[in-house]
Amino acid sequence: MENAQLINLSRQITLRRQMDVTANNIANLNTSGFKAKRLIFEEYVMPVAEATAFPRGDLKLSYVQDSRTVTNFLAGSIRLTGNELDVAVDGDGWFAVQMEDGTEAFTRNGAFHLNNTGQLVTAEGRPILTEGGPINFTREDGRITIADDGTISTQLGPRGRLRLVAIDQPQNAIAIGNNLVTYETPQPVGKVRVIQGGLEDSNVQGVVEIADMIEITRKYESVTKMLKDTDDLARQAIERLGSSQA
Repeated sequence: MENAQLINLSRQITLRRQMDVTANNIANLNTSGFKAKRLIFEEYVMPVAEATAFPRGDLKLSYVQDSRTVTNFLAGSIRLTGNELDVAVDGDGWFAVQMEDGTEAFTRNGAFHLNNTGQLVTAEGRPILTEGGPINFTREDGRITIADDGTISTQLGPRGRLRLVAIDQPQNAIAIGNNLVTYETPQPVGKVRVIQGGLEDSNVQGVVEIADMIEITRKYESVTKMLKDTDDLARQAIERLGSSQA
């Protein structure tokens, strides 16, 4: 009976983690450039006892284990905002972002703004990289325009070009939070189009996520009931064993 409880408990733990992933997807339904995630499960098999304990071969216990979280990198739809510092990529390109330690991370969230020093940054304040590094603007620059190829111009002329990279094996990209990923070998971007005044919406499908949440809840309740039934059986067995010996 204890083995059955442990198996049910392993399933209950993975369902709880699956609910966390689904809830995070729903929470980021309206986050620009967010990519939905899924939890991958695998079977974990272990013996009941040592081989010398029984004349026959050991039975195997099959537990549930969450192996990893995978990301759906399909592009979301592009929504026009009219904001000159909102930028979307039509294609496989990723914006390059400078991290606090000087390394690069990458994002599809093009909701940029100017900080108090005139530097182009992400919503969290990290510098957006051009091919020449971070870029700053002054009052004299005036209106900022971004061409289809990522070239940034102002009233003073061309100022630089957005650094865009391609991630050819997205399954190897590592999510680090704030809608950012790291990738060891980013490639030069191919044919993409930069859209000024637009944002890529999240690729989360709200109806699918809500349906998944309902299904996970039902499975969790079912496993909880099985745990309770197993506890009841153990309690009844102990009570009967105690009364027969008395």
